[in-house]
Order: sequence, then C-alpha cells, then structure tokens
Amino acid sequence: MAQGAGRTIAQVVAVAALAAAVTVFLSVAAVRHGFFDLQVYYGALTFWARDGGEIYDFLRAGTQYGFTYPPFAALVMLPMAYLSWTAAIAVSVAATVLVSAVVIWWLLDPVARRSGWTRWFTLAVALCLAAAYEPMRETVNFGQVNMLLLFLVAVDLLWLLPARSRWAGVGIGLATAIKLTPGIFIVYLLVTGRWRAALTTVGAAAVATLVAAGLFPDASREFWTEALWNTDRVGELAFVSNQSLRGVVARLDPQEPSTVVWLVLVLATLAVWGWRCRRAVAAGDEATGLALTGAVMCLVSPVTWVHHLVWLLPGLILLVDNGMAAPARSRRRRLLLGAALVGYALLCSRIVWSWEKDFTGVDGFLGSNAYVWISLALLLGLPIRRWLTPGGGGRPGDDVPAGSAAGGVPQLAEQDRGASAGQRHRVGGLLAVR
Repeated sequence: MAQGAGRTIAQVVAVAALAAAVTVFLSVAAVRHGFFDLQVYYGALTFWARDGGEIYDFLRAGTQYGFTYPPFAALVMLPMAYLSWTAAIAVSVAATVLVSAVVIWWLLDPVARRSGWTRWFTLAVALCLAAAYEPMRETVNFGQVNMLLLFLVAVDLLWLLPARSRWAGVGIGLATAIKLTPGIFIVYLLVTGRWRAALTTVGAAAVATLVAAGLFPDASREFWTEALWNTDRVGELAFVSNQSLRGVVARLDPQEPSTVVWLVLVLATLAVWGWRCRRAVAAGDEATGLALTGAVMCLVSPVTWVHHLVWLLPGLILLVDNGMAAPARSRRRRLLLGAALVGYALLCSRIVWSWEKDFTGVDGFLGSNAYVWISLALLLGLPIRRWLTPGGGGRPGDDVPAGSAAGGVPQLAEQDRGASAGQRHRVGGLLAVR
C-alpha cells in the first residue's frame, strides 16, 4: 500500500512538473492568434443570423477572410451566434480539449495496458505533450475545428468500422459535410473495398448537405456556385504555413507555381497511399489506415495550414506503439521511438517559420517544408502491424515490410482469437493522422 501511494505521489509530482515546463514553453514559443478563425466564424454567423446578411458575403474587417465552410457547418455552428464572445471562446476551447483527450485516450490506452503503464498518468503526460504540439496549440489559438473532425473520423475507423456496425461511415459523412477535406476518407473506404460503409458515408454527407440546403437555400446556392471556387478567401499558396505538396511547389516559384508538377506529385502520393492502405486493412490495422489517410490528406490538399497537421497525431502515436511493442533494447525499438521523438520535436519547434521571409536556396527548400517531409515519412515508413487480428500472423515487435506495424485498430485479446466476428471485442492496440 505504501509503495503504491509513493508511486502515485511521484507520478502526480512528475505530471505537475511537466505541466509547469510546458506552460513555460508555451509562454515563449506559442503565438497568440486571438482566436482569429473563431472571430471569422462568430462574425459571419452573427452577420447572417442576427443582422440579416448573407454568410458568404461576410469578410473580417481589414482582411480577405470569410466563412469558407459548407452550409451544414454553418448550421452546426449556428448556436454560436447567440452566445457572447467569451462564451464562444469557452465552448471552442472546451470542445477541442475534450475531443482531443478522447482521441488520444483511444490511441494510447492499448499501449498503456500492454506496457503496464498507469493509465491516468499516461493520459496526463500525453495531454501535456499535446499542449506543446504546434498544430494542436495553433488549433486552440485560432479556434479551429480540426480535432472535432478528427474525432468524427476516429469514431468510424477505430470503433464502428471494426465492429461492422451499420452506422460505420456516418462520422466521416458528417465531417465531410462540415469541411470537404475529410472526404478523402470516402476514397479510403472505396480503395479498401468497404462499399457499404462508403455508401453510408456518402449518404450521411448528402443528407446533411440537403438538410442545410432546404433550410438555407440562398446560402447553399452561393457556396456551391461561388464561394467554393473563390481561392482568394483561403490565403497565399506559397506562405510557409502551407505545409502541403502544393505549398512546396509554390515556394519553388511563387509567381508561377507549376500545376503540372503538383498534379504529378499528388498522383504519385495517392498511388503509394492506396497501396499502403490496402495492406494495412488486409492486416486488420484500421488505425494505421487512419494515420496514413490523415498524412496523405495533409500532403495532397492544396492548402494545409500548420494547424491542420493535428491529423499527423495518430501516426506519431503509432510510432510509439510500435516502438514499445518491439523487444526491449532492440534496434527496432530505438529507431521507432527515435523517429517519434524527432517528428514530435520538430512539430513543436516552429522550425518552418525560420524561412517565413526567405525560403530560397537548399536550406530554404529543406527547412521551409520540414513538416511536409514528416508527413511523407509517415506515409512511407509507418509500419503496419500484422499481429492485430486473427490470421494476421506475427507477434508484437516482429519486423515486417514497410507498411506493417503501427498500432491502432482494436487489438484482440488472446482468448478471443478464435471467436467469430460477432463475438470479438476490443481490448488493446487502438493506436492507430488535414
């Protein structure tokens, strides 16, 4: 009893010390954006719902930025128009923190179980580290919706799809109706042969879009015919915050970025992604499918701001899961945990901003696109775990071809390995990333 109490006290002290260190780090490194994007949402919704204007006509004062999401997103956010600004901030921050904690817990809990870590301590440490992660702190400081979308997709891929639920796909459909980029997960379902879930996803997105169109026909007409195609409302492609392949190409020639080169890169990236996702799903590793698709979404989207890179979180956590599953003191464990540490450290560092004003030269090419290289590394090198499901073969820590072991679909308990699909239950390996 005394030993357990001593351990708990030590863990509490460690968490408090880590939280203090992260607070100091954020006071120095975090940029205060004043909830800029939330101000755009709040202003547009207020202008639309209370002042009688059209939501897509609104521009934040002194900027070209307006509401860029589909009308269903406006419907979901509509209650914000009737809150005070302070209450809107509180709701935004609380919602992001809550869903972030849930998603991180889904991914880390199996690792904690398998490694014998105290579960509350694991989550507390993970949340402290997440607070220092640049895409996460940018999401909070801008008042963005990224983690809410990741949560909806994760519900489908980590819970409903492995359980063969008839509702699998609804989360992806709603996320796509809120913001178009998660629609790549529909392609993921098609590429990996889950036709029913893909149809459910399309149906959910269509129903949500039609409901919004029925309620707000003028706004829907304006979005689908005009606002969607107005790229001036998005921002400058060559801006260093755009950590996509399109951003890489634009920074090579900001005046005339090559669309052909970009499309060739996108097609090659999608081909690799499709191949790797099929291998992941064949091995029963749905969470690695989530991580790979999150990474490819960041790569192929024309605009991937730094805060969108929260979609890389599953991939980083999966590296940790694979590392901890490898034999102790093995080269594989050192390599995977080292890769996770380096990727995380770079994504906390704001390193790309060192080339914000001048991204010319070799150093500019390498440094200004640092986060793109991390996305590519996860796409190409994230292992696929073949030991997650019956018939997968292998065991935790086995070396398998690239695309073979990165935790994250419900891992089956040993006693369930002979059970039917309807009897199986999820007890581990949920570890697996706009």
